[in-house]
Amino acid sequence: MIELEGVPELIDPVMVAAFEGWNDAGDAASTAVAHLEREWKGEVFAALDAEDYYDFQVNRPTVFMDGGVRKITWPTTRLSVVRVGGEKPRDLVLIRGIEPSMRWRSFCNELLGFAHELGVEMVVILGALLGDTPHTRPVPVSGGTSDADLAGRMDLEETKYEGPTGIVGVLQEACTHAGVPAVSLWAAVPHYVSQPPNPKATLALLNRLEDLLDLRIPLGELPEDARAWQVGVDQLAAEDSEVAEYVQTLEEARDTAELPEASGEAIAREFERYLRRRDVSGHATADGGEGPQSPPYRRQDNPPGRSRPSRPPKPDGSTGPDSDDEDTSED
Repeated sequence: MIELEGVPELIDPVMVAAFEGWNDAGDAASTAVAHLEREWKGEVFAALDAEDYYDFQVNRPTVFMDGGVRKITWPTTRLSVVRVGGEKPRDLVLIRGIEPSMRWRSFCNELLGFAHELGVEMVVILGALLGDTPHTRPVPVSGGTSDADLAGRMDLEETKYEGPTGIVGVLQEACTHAGVPAVSLWAAVPHYVSQPPNPKATLALLNRLEDLLDLRIPLGELPEDARAWQVGVDQLAAEDSEVAEYVQTLEEARDTAELPEASGEAIAREFERYLRRRDVSGHATADGGEGPQSPPYRRQDNPPGRSRPSRPPKPDGSTGPDSDDEDTSED
């Protein structure tokens, strides 16, 4: 039995989780949850025992000095709670950690124990994968669930994925078997610029979470960081004609695939999202894009794209990304 002391009674709580590792291309998902913790000043109320779930030769602890005293930070998963204000306040239970090395079923059961004790109504798990998507277009975010009724009510895809999975897929299925509604949101990160951070993908996940939960998330500097990231990648890609040509090929494929979506209904839906996300000064904050009054610029204090984009894959695979960097969507 999990006993939670000092945690107040929560209002319509939803659990939002992200895990570093295989499910977190560009650190986009874990950075999204960290953003929620920072903006809403989340307070950690529980942490899982690191020795139960982590191989310390894979995820090593770190040593630091605190007032002249050496201390150790152990890799683990922590839970915090934040209250979202407004006309209809509600609470978010945030889970941020590292994909466990072992005992995944026990790991999921422990998290579900917290969900049960806190009265969590739904679990949303964020993930990010590497894909053939151009960095110059809006980040695709897919939403999936194993619950057919939930898929219909929330405009999600019913999960049909088969193949290797990570802790996101395991936790989602554990929720389903426990009778807890669960959704996974996946952002696609360009495989040729996979190094973290990727603020544009983080921003896209938060925008999709806003739509899913019908709440307003303070975005802070994320829209600016997303624009700066894209400008930096543009510059790096322009320095290599082979990469630039490959990006153009991805753009053409993406535009062709999305052409049927340019319907009146789709345009109206995107315009409604745009209006919801306008700030008081009239700047758009959706998907890392620029509003009509938002000039493009590059932040100089945090240059994006710290390394050159990877070369696009050739037919023989000799100059493409390493096979270990590939990921698979399970939405």
